[in-house]
Amino acid sequence: MDEDVAGLDEAEVRSRLASLRVEHQDLDAAIGALETQPRPDQIQLARLKKKKLALRDLITRLEDQLTPDIIA
Repeated sequence: MDEDVAGLDEAEVRSRLASLRVEHQDLDAAIGALETQPRPDQIQLARLKKKKLALRDLITRLEDQLTPDIIA
């Protein structure tokens, strides 16, 4: 999950962001479906949540890369 995003141009970053957002939504749906089961697998649930968090971190890094630094 730890990707090098420094060398990507803006179009590549935007494309990668779009696919990561879809993957993040899919994980959210999978977590929701797993939580509705009578006895959800807690280990699988924890793994999915951890992966979702890692995706969120990567999405944030990519969004920060698109935002220009503004010195106040």
